Amino acid sequence: MKKTVLFLMAVGFICFATEALAISNNMERLGMRLFKDKNLSFNGTQSCQNCHHPFAGFADITNANHPARKVVSTGADGVSKGERNAPTAAYAGFSPSLFDDADGRWVGGMFWDGRADGSVLGDPLAEQAQGPPLNPDEMAMPDKEAVIEVIKEASYVFLWYRVFGRDSLDDVDEAYDDFGRAIAAYERSQDVTAFSSKYDVAEETFTPSESRGQALFEANCSGCHSTSASFGSPSALFTNYRYANVGVPANPLVPLDQPDFGLGWTVSDPSQDGKFKIPTLRNIALSAPYSHNGSFSTLKKMVAFINDRSEVTPEVPRNLDQRVGSIGLEEDQIDDIVSFLHTLTDGY
Repeated sequence: MKKTVLFLMAVGFICFATEALAISNNMERLGMRLFKDKNLSFNGTQSCQNCHHPFAGFADITNANHPARKVVSTGADGVSKGERNAPTAAYAGFSPSLFDDADGRWVGGMFWDGRADGSVLGDPLAEQAQGPPLNPDEMAMPDKEAVIEVIKEASYVFLWYRVFGRDSLDDVDEAYDDFGRAIAAYERSQDVTAFSSKYDVAEETFTPSESRGQALFEANCSGCHSTSASFGSPSALFTNYRYANVGVPANPLVPLDQPDFGLGWTVSDPSQDGKFKIPTLRNIALSAPYSHNGSFSTLKKMVAFINDRSEVTPEVPRNLDQRVGSIGLEEDQIDDIVSFLHTLTDGY
């Protein structure tokens, strides 16, 4: 019995020490508690982590476990469905506010369509975090006040006061802004943004297939999924945070009344119709299915589509990115790229 107790104490210490390394301050710690609190949904069944789970690379774990038939998230009511596949929350914190660059191309923002653009809080990630609790198809809380009332009764309320001050829950609007900021701080923490993949820590041990895949990736994929450190990151993010229409087909598992125009709706510009934010490929092996509507159940199918889209009818056939769909890779080369993409999984 004594040995069992000592073992459990040791395991608890290891878990605490791991969290202590990943969570560096009270703001991040508060954000983690909010991120995992199911009471922030109307019936106490869903937290942010339901759709952004570490075991799924901070994407939807239910989708990841059933990528061929469950491609969008289910709401707290157990019935409502989202209209797009949940993207990873990992590495999202490097994305800037939405802007059009010197080439006239849109960059940054949050969500697949950039609608959390950073214009309200100056931080698109914090603005994104404010969306799901009030979305009737997600956590379905009736209003901001209901969210703040939950926080007032939570076990971590004193941590909130330590971060924001004793009177910080009195003004509902200001408190809800702080709610978004705290979750964003956690999503920027080392717990979510770890840079701990084989690519990061053991590139010299790549297998021949992984090395070949890396070379093929550099030659054919890095134009969109940059392999250079950018946006203040210490290493490659494997995205340029721009937008593209790669010609993804409509997905019958996501029944919509009309084609999804993505960025085109956000910026009210038909020349942007069908364009979606280019995702990071970090942890991509964990976060199936792939594309904004989950059209591809495996990583190999996604890469094969990027290589050759000739057999697919795009959901939005205009504004197509011509760099995609006619690359000319052989099947063994596709396999090598997939092998390389597996090296981007954190926790190596």
